[in-house]
Amino acid sequence: MTESFTVGDLVAEFLQQCGVTTAYGVISVHNIPMLDGIGRRNAIRFVPSRGEAGGGHMADAHARVTGSLGVLFSSTGPGAANTPGALVEARFAATPLLHLTGQSARANLGKGQGTVHDVPDQLGMLAAVSKSAYRIDSARTAFATLCEAAAQALTPPMGPVSVEIPIDVQRTALPRPEALDNLVLPIPRPRAPGAGELDRAADALAGAKRPLLWCGGGARDAGAAVARLVALGVPLVTSWQGRGVLAEDHPMTLGGLNGNGSPLVEAFYETVDLMLVAGSRLRGHETRDMTMTLPARRIQIDVDALANGRTYDCEQFICADVALTLDALAERLEGRMSVAASYAAEIATLKADATAAYLEILEQYAGFPDALRQAMPRDALFVRDVTLNNSTWGNRIFPLYGPRDSVYPVGAGIGPGSALGIGAAIGAGKGRKTVAMCGDGGFNLGLAELPTAVQEGADVTFLVMNDGGYGVIGHIQDAMYGGRQYFGAVRGANLEVMATATGMPYWKVSKVEDFGATVAEAIAHPGPALVEVDMVAIGPYPRYFAPPPFAAAKD
Repeated sequence: MTESFTVGDLVAEFLQQCGVTTAYGVISVHNIPMLDGIGRRNAIRFVPSRGEAGGGHMADAHARVTGSLGVLFSSTGPGAANTPGALVEARFAATPLLHLTGQSARANLGKGQGTVHDVPDQLGMLAAVSKSAYRIDSARTAFATLCEAAAQALTPPMGPVSVEIPIDVQRTALPRPEALDNLVLPIPRPRAPGAGELDRAADALAGAKRPLLWCGGGARDAGAAVARLVALGVPLVTSWQGRGVLAEDHPMTLGGLNGNGSPLVEAFYETVDLMLVAGSRLRGHETRDMTMTLPARRIQIDVDALANGRTYDCEQFICADVALTLDALAERLEGRMSVAASYAAEIATLKADATAAYLEILEQYAGFPDALRQAMPRDALFVRDVTLNNSTWGNRIFPLYGPRDSVYPVGAGIGPGSALGIGAAIGAGKGRKTVAMCGDGGFNLGLAELPTAVQEGADVTFLVMNDGGYGVIGHIQDAMYGGRQYFGAVRGANLEVMATATGMPYWKVSKVEDFGATVAEAIAHPGPALVEVDMVAIGPYPRYFAPPPFAAAKD
């Protein structure tokens, strides 16, 4: 007897035809038909996370490092309610992520009858944190809805899209859609810039003596075009999302030294006569809530029309695909640039001086960036959580060499780092190392996923910077609240015991001089490993937080 083809089977085959190789999440009563379809086909790897939030962050990181569609499965009700934090982060990062969740049977849906996992307005909850959210109400609309949802996730500006499928719909038989054989998602073609606006922008750049290109995450796939402009004499700086679009050992890129935390770079901006902003929101997080002074003349390129004037204004806004636009500009600028002869040497000097000045504020931790970089393979992925070490040197001066080598919480939420590291490592595959740097506070939130790393053999080294609490909160309390440090000294788990319990090797660093060699030994170990850096023993981390330029809120 031939088994019928159900909506659950449709989901499994649809994902396969979309090129999905790995999905993450938690199996539960309200998603078994979909995961049963994946299991029987054995074409997609399913990574069983220990929680939906962790699975969401893994799927997010997997998508970021591979450039493909991330997939998360959750149960309905409480299970779906565990996903919003991960969906919010994926939305901050513009990650193409498809979240598939169950729902109560249609006969019970929305009636408050107390069926298993039934919660009021689950779809509304998911819509609030997703780019868009859909419910599949019948088998007839399942294929069309899945196509639209995946296309929405993959259409710039990308983001997470949620689809809930009632359990009875998942079990419903239907004819297999013939369109699965040659699946083409309804993703719009990249928007090309107009000839007139290209000519105007090219004329402005050709007349600039001291131009500067600022690239954000939207330029991640425009590396070839960026390199062309840099070769024409236009130096580069990036947002923290845009890092690695050009290898950061290139002398013409300032990388993440974008002015936030670097007075030398801010002073340099005063001499720039035109800034070309490509695929960046110029986020408040990186511009001190738009108080950082950027070059007065700016041209902005973004695929999102709503980016025009959202943070900083500009003299010209081009709503188009970044790679197409930069490439067309480079074509128009061949032989036309009039950049000052000494400009390239000035950029190299600025980069060296700004890096050295930043290292000075790190005091006893100043050697950590170089020691870690030396210990890591050039193609290693650098994943971070929100921690003092990342908010200072990790985001700004640690060299990155590829546009998908860097994963961090763009939304600045604490805790995703360990799960992001696992997803990045699985996405990278065998032969490529991942280092996930976390603070002890954030790592405590992700302890449940350590067995996931071991079970899946993720090639990730967890680097836990342990200062015995929420260090950045203490800095803020010192700077703004009279040094009253309430509630931030949270006790963490014994990390050696946790590592041993989950079956991974453990190292501890208690002296600065031991950091490089110890981390190198751990990174050389295949599979998951844990290094704890005892910052209490090494000494307090230098204070980098400064109070905002106002005294107090007024009524």
